[in-house]
Amino acid sequence: METVYGVCNLAVVPVRAQPSDRSEMTTQLLFGDCFQVIEQTDKWAYIQHAYDDYTGWIDRKQFVTVNLHEYMQWKTCESVTGLFREQHLQTVKGRLQLVPGCTLPYDDFKLGEQSYSYSRELVLPSTELFAEKIEEYSAFYLNSPYLWGGRSPFGIDCSGFTQVIFKLLGIRVKRDASQQAEQGETVDFLSAARTGDLAFFDNDEGRIVHVGIMLGNSAIIHASGRVRIDAIDNQGIYNDELNRHTHKLRIIKRFC
Repeated sequence: METVYGVCNLAVVPVRAQPSDRSEMTTQLLFGDCFQVIEQTDKWAYIQHAYDDYTGWIDRKQFVTVNLHEYMQWKTCESVTGLFREQHLQTVKGRLQLVPGCTLPYDDFKLGEQSYSYSRELVLPSTELFAEKIEEYSAFYLNSPYLWGGRSPFGIDCSGFTQVIFKLLGIRVKRDASQQAEQGETVDFLSAARTGDLAFFDNDEGRIVHVGIMLGNSAIIHASGRVRIDAIDNQGIYNDELNRHTHKLRIIKRFC
């Protein structure tokens, strides 16, 4: 059987655990995300995301089928949408609003039968001025609501937040906090942490359940209720609104 490939042609598309609109949303695709279709039903497609190998079900009306050559072009495309509150693609049918981190070619392009032009300047991800960019990019998401499986400023989870920020810097990390904790180089002491390191937190069973981005060695920005900045010490994250520690520090990893 010939392999089927697809590209997300909407701003944000839910990826679900089961082929049902009522099923848990485990992650989201952003415009330009490409994938391999593993299985299909009348309404649903079971996919594997090329960027992080994540799998799940998406609505078949929410992507465009492409051939292998087109798939490889999208898979190797490095330019992404930047931090603009207002950015869109223009088509003959109207505008398509976008969010940061969407994958787009530099020039006007065609996807399926639709032609697109972009309204802003694209970003070519780079780790140059890493700490400054971490502060700028992460601050853009401040007060974005927490949403399980989310990857956009309109709703984002802890590991979706770190993944998108790092994508804007050209650093590829996996989707879940437990997977991200297996990447990078270990920072042995909190005092040695620096801006851009990822801090991971575990539950009582020792399972990694949370991640955030270090801002120096005493503050962290993370998605918990909303994207927020909190203090961090050797015990973990301290929430001054609740006057207690909310997350237990397990390990710190460095990626740049």
